[in-house]
Amino acid sequence: MLLGSGELGKEFVIAAQRLGNFVIAVDRYANAPAMQVADCSEVISMLSADDLETVVSKHQPDFIIPEIEAIRTEKLLEFEQRGITVIPTAAATNYTMNRDRIRELAHQELGVRTAKYGYATNLEELVAISDEIGFPNVVKPVMSSSGKGQSVVKDKSEVETAWKYAIAGSRGDSQKVIVEEYINFEIEITLLTIKQWNAPTIFCSPIGHRQERGDYQESWQPAGISPEKTSEAQEIAKKVTDALGGAGIFGVEFFITKDEVIFSELSPRPHDTGMVTLISQNLNEFELHLRAILGLPIPYIEQLGASASAVILASEKSDSVAFVGVADALSEKNVDIRLFGKPNSHPYRRMGVALAKANNVEEARDMATTAASKIKLVEG
Repeated sequence: MLLGSGELGKEFVIAAQRLGNFVIAVDRYANAPAMQVADCSEVISMLSADDLETVVSKHQPDFIIPEIEAIRTEKLLEFEQRGITVIPTAAATNYTMNRDRIRELAHQELGVRTAKYGYATNLEELVAISDEIGFPNVVKPVMSSSGKGQSVVKDKSEVETAWKYAIAGSRGDSQKVIVEEYINFEIEITLLTIKQWNAPTIFCSPIGHRQERGDYQESWQPAGISPEKTSEAQEIAKKVTDALGGAGIFGVEFFITKDEVIFSELSPRPHDTGMVTLISQNLNEFELHLRAILGLPIPYIEQLGASASAVILASEKSDSVAFVGVADALSEKNVDIRLFGKPNSHPYRRMGVALAKANNVEEARDMATTAASKIKLVEG
């Protein structure tokens, strides 16, 4: 049972069905991307313990796999106690659904280097903690996804706007934001970390990515960081995921500066920046997640050469989505497209991704962004 049925869930369902699994896709709205390829689907509020109880009792899944943050996570602990496997574990899901808990685990309990941070539950607290951390800083909801509600605050005059934006982008019932030191990084990376039940933790080659509005716009692999910094990131990722336990893929994000590897965030599931692995690896992140969950062997992860992904964004609100320019985008060698099948759009909503492979990362990024720019949304 998949809790959350977006584009990442859709690719996971495809991987799961290729190995003969029966999948129930659950989300808060009908015809979500993963529902279009799952065996059956349910529409519920995942913040409702009663709704979760109803669908779990109905389907009796062997595995519950959260794909989003806005879930009544304490209910997952109940399901786990009944013998249902929650991925990676119910406790880990509870930790990682909120930025405050995972940050405190990494920094306070494990001694991992993070950006300086603090919390606020109202505007007055946000003003105070922003002054303490200094400007510029980054303000985010403690619970959100895909960068929603995140902004860079350059000075005190922007704090109130950042507060309103963070609360508007928050998922669930949280009214808490985190304020972070602004890190002057050379590159942001995602280290896809595969934790296995009865085999060692393994890693994909680091993925570089670029964000706007707190949301990923393009990613590329390999990231091009040094072996020493890669090893340091792997050591930190293993330390944090060992503390969380369970099995599956974790998207562990880092800031890489000239001198440091700084832990940023962690998602206990396939990562949006990892969609590049749909073209860059012999086993993509969704297949790796599935194999780890099912205890199947992962003998070798092969990175297939310079590759990139670029998002296809909506520019306006529409309840009837169609695409033009797909043929033009696919006319280039070593370019592929994934359209997610979301039933409606709004400005900056991620509707698809372009993928490209080339002789070097710069060329692959250019090919992917060019292909993405050729595809436009129109009224269906």
